[in-house]
Amino acid sequence: MAGVSICIFCFGFCHLLCAENIKEPCVAGTFYPASPQELSQMVDNYLEEANPEKPSGEIFGLISPHAGYGYSGKVAAFGYKLIKNQPYKTVVILGTSHHYPFSGASVYPDGVFKTPLGAITIDDKFTQKLLNRNKDVYFAPEAFREEHSVEVQLPFLQKTLNHFKIVPIVIGDCSLSACQSLASLLKEAIGERRDVLVVVSTDMYHGYDYDEANKIDVLTLAAIKNMDAEALYWALRDEKMQLCGGFGVVTALILAKGLGHDQISVLKHTNSAEVTGNQKKGIWTVGYASCVIDQPKGEKAMLNKAQRKRLLEIARSAIETYLKTGKKPQLNETDPLLLKTMGAFVTLKKHTELRGCIGNLVGEKALYSTVSDMAVEAATEDYRFRSHPVELSELKDIEIEISVLSPMVKIDNPDQIKLGTHGVLIRNGPRSGVFLPQVATETGWSKDEFMSNLCIHKAGLDADAWKDKSTEIYIFTAEVFSEKDK
Repeated sequence: MAGVSICIFCFGFCHLLCAENIKEPCVAGTFYPASPQELSQMVDNYLEEANPEKPSGEIFGLISPHAGYGYSGKVAAFGYKLIKNQPYKTVVILGTSHHYPFSGASVYPDGVFKTPLGAITIDDKFTQKLLNRNKDVYFAPEAFREEHSVEVQLPFLQKTLNHFKIVPIVIGDCSLSACQSLASLLKEAIGERRDVLVVVSTDMYHGYDYDEANKIDVLTLAAIKNMDAEALYWALRDEKMQLCGGFGVVTALILAKGLGHDQISVLKHTNSAEVTGNQKKGIWTVGYASCVIDQPKGEKAMLNKAQRKRLLEIARSAIETYLKTGKKPQLNETDPLLLKTMGAFVTLKKHTELRGCIGNLVGEKALYSTVSDMAVEAATEDYRFRSHPVELSELKDIEIEISVLSPMVKIDNPDQIKLGTHGVLIRNGPRSGVFLPQVATETGWSKDEFMSNLCIHKAGLDADAWKDKSTEIYIFTAEVFSEKDK
């Protein structure tokens, strides 16, 4: 039949009606109901029925199926129920191309996408941060012409979020480097925002063997949970695992880890044979899974893993350069967080023994520059080791620890100090002293011991000076990480 494309087990045909940057739906009435009332009620019912286990941390992304709602809608609802009424303002949707063969990733630049439930505006400020920056990321309108993988996610988003915009991306055939490039652009565009959700649209096994479907999907889901993007990429290339939106998943894993989200939970998994009740061999079977990408619960991290790693690299490089040349290295960083003015301490240990520790409490330079300077000073200027500063020959045995500090907060009552959480600065006249939060943990001191030692050994004050109303007390928190951390 001319002008019609059939996608087996996505069960439908697509068409595109374009007018003034309006992307009309192409699978309304096939993948999901064209009636707004019927569609709304269907999604509501799926969401009501879903009972996902709530993840332990902040949700960064979902992996969601994209078949007809009768097949995969109940599975998709598991993920979407967890984000209902959450304050996401931009949703990046990583779809996959079923009809138009191309390489790289196509980003829809502006306008609106429509569904029977209404129109959703494209976040064009976000898309412009992706386009024309890399040869693998561009706008190929044909990639969206008959494509359903982005579209089927939209009604679920419309029923769960408020006042959001979308970034529609359809991914074609991609090299691993292209996935990495897209992830890098997305990371830069997201920056420090916490109101961006990433949705990866993918189905799993496609084939004619129900037993094989379960076996391969179990392997694939294990690889996803392991978050090894490169291993997953090559397993998909070698056809040992199956994801029709696999390159989107690979990209999302790279992106998530780069932003500090290092945990994936599988909420629900099934396949079309189980949905229909026909599990006979020879029946076309497609796997569906709903997963959530998050990070472990706890204090919200200032820095993600990539940023911590980079600061540790900067510290070690700065020390090595200075010990070799007598000059501090010239650095040029672009990460917005590393460009922030923040205080930091650098601690050096050799075989667990202190070898130097110097910091800047309030921050006078960009964080990366502060870390570079404090690393050199910890190695060469700590008064306790002036007679024998760190030498180049021992650098290989030095473990570097960095403490990035929050702003100082003045307190009126020492009872506000939480040992192990707060670092403390005391000041009385010209004398002052500071302990980092980890001092309490490492020594096991009580609060009285902690404060008395701070007064005596760091500020040169009487042991009870911290109880004097003329003594100013400031608290702060520190994000502490070292080269021994995994």
